[in-house]
Amino acid sequence: MHRLKSLLESLYGKIGRREILKKITAIVCLSLILLFSASVFAMDIYWGRASAQETLYWGARGEEVRILQQTLKKWGYYDGPIDSVYGGGTFTAVKAFQKKNGLSVDGVVGPQTAKALGLRIDGNKPGADKAKYTSGSAGISRNEDITLLAKAITGEARGEPYKGQVAVGAVILNRVKSPKFPNTIAGVIYQPGAFTAVSDGQINLPPVDSCTKAARDAMNGWDPTYGTLYYWNPATATSKWIWSREVTVKIGKHWFGN
Repeated sequence: MHRLKSLLESLYGKIGRREILKKITAIVCLSLILLFSASVFAMDIYWGRASAQETLYWGARGEEVRILQQTLKKWGYYDGPIDSVYGGGTFTAVKAFQKKNGLSVDGVVGPQTAKALGLRIDGNKPGADKAKYTSGSAGISRNEDITLLAKAITGEARGEPYKGQVAVGAVILNRVKSPKFPNTIAGVIYQPGAFTAVSDGQINLPPVDSCTKAARDAMNGWDPTYGTLYYWNPATATSKWIWSREVTVKIGKHWFGN
């Protein structure tokens, strides 16, 4: 009886240790898996942030714009003030640099232009100022607002009747007021994929006189679209989504709606 008891205790001990070992092994494996997953996740964030560059464009402000202006001035492209505000002078200087270096001449400092300039534009680093712009704010004049709006209208609607040109300007301004879009003229115009004129470079054409006048009229409150946020040419539109918009006004070749 005593031997049987000893045998059972010995067997129980072996089983117990085996189970404990299995549990410890499982816990260690799980910990290693969680640690590896966390490391991969952290690296994804790091590399995602490291590779995601801010785009500097008309209306941006901050330390990175100041460095951009200093660099352009040092190389003879810019002769304006180092005021950390991306206005017309900086825009023109960037285009001159891009043309000289065989880059896409759009006046926007994206990854390729930044690399050519030797700049790192990273809005995620501590203390970095992302593009901030307020229509008519200090550093950006109403005339610069009108010029940029006129360039967008020229690129998008220079062949449209005058009322249609004002309407395109009004849509841009309606987006500025809408919480669905950036709250600046530059932000709306240069929002990725928003306007064909930016994508194909027509934004860089000299403003047509009628489009400059249309920009002024739109800025002064004339809105032939009655508050719409979208327009499209039904003869050339390729987006299926745009056809789901309710048409409220038709002016020239453009349809306007929300």
